[in-house]
Amino acid sequence: MTHTTAALTPAQFRRSFPALDEAPHFASCSQGALSDRLAHTMQRMTAGLMDEQAPWGSWVGKVEEYRSLAGRFLDVDGENVAVLSCASEGAYQVVSSLDWSGDRNRLVTSDLEFPSVGNVWRAQHEAIEVVNVAGVEAALHAENWIPLIDERTKLVSIPLVSYINGTRPEVERVIEHAHSVGALVFVDAYQGAGVVPFSATELKCDFLVSGNLKYLLGLPGIAMLYVRDCANVERAAQLTGWFGRVNPFAFDPAGVDYPQNARRFELGTHPIPSAYAGVAGFEMIAQVDPVEAWDHVVALRERLAEELVALGLTIDYPEDPAHRGPQVALMGEDPDALAARLAERRIGTSPRGERLRLSLHAYSAERDIDALVSALREVRER
Repeated sequence: MTHTTAALTPAQFRRSFPALDEAPHFASCSQGALSDRLAHTMQRMTAGLMDEQAPWGSWVGKVEEYRSLAGRFLDVDGENVAVLSCASEGAYQVVSSLDWSGDRNRLVTSDLEFPSVGNVWRAQHEAIEVVNVAGVEAALHAENWIPLIDERTKLVSIPLVSYINGTRPEVERVIEHAHSVGALVFVDAYQGAGVVPFSATELKCDFLVSGNLKYLLGLPGIAMLYVRDCANVERAAQLTGWFGRVNPFAFDPAGVDYPQNARRFELGTHPIPSAYAGVAGFEMIAQVDPVEAWDHVVALRERLAEELVALGLTIDYPEDPAHRGPQVALMGEDPDALAARLAERRIGTSPRGERLRLSLHAYSAERDIDALVSALREVRER
């Protein structure tokens, strides 16, 4: 993950999100806060259509800019990044590019998996044996993965950060063991990219998917798929399109060739508006030092957890700080109702199941926690 040499402090970074002082944002795990850069970028994109009615050159250039910035962010070569529309597409392109007909037909996943990925694994109409590491807490520990990953395992799927409660499994240990028995590893980094520092190169994973909807401060509709080595591709992608060709602008409907890089996984016309938004998001994230920003998030997270416990509330929060991510999950009988009451007070949160997820970012501040705690106290009193 790269950043500018003159990095902004979290307080300086926050100034690019003018709505935050009036509307504290604890929902970055669902949708990142709106920056002025993103708002202005989208205005310029639509205004550009008045000057150039079919700006294909600009659009393709913006996608290539997105690819380059994605590679820089992930610490990989941009040619190893495919530009797609969502994590589900990335998961499908990976699983469908592997040959599951032999004895090595096992796919290991866990209860930490987001449905966008887990559903894809289980929907394949082939002889794939899906093995699941059961238990949200158990799946944090590599010791519960290792016995299930053996010479029959073709692919292991593990999130960098779990969407459920923001917890962080022992990804590096799982990857190391998987590779020792010849298995490939798919990492879903969507819930960590933009807030938890990492390098795809240092992780040594074989595939990684993420997008700009959440902590990467863009909009829905765009995702990146990192492919470490296309030599691992055993079958040509059946879900394809004109941008999955060696030369898309040859406009040859009969010639189905595949580039020798990650572009082979791409489909039809890219999500152009989301590419503009994604570039704006990468530009925003590049303004902060990732390590300093993460230290800021950790300090706020610890204070938030303490404040919630002091209110007598129950949180889903690992005892080991190494497993704690960028959010605190508040347990309750009706998280959706609580989220609605907080929204009435212009505090954004993200309910999922029995948890109300409270996520933090570099733009978060102590006064956001003050406002949240005050609102929770008021809601409880009423």
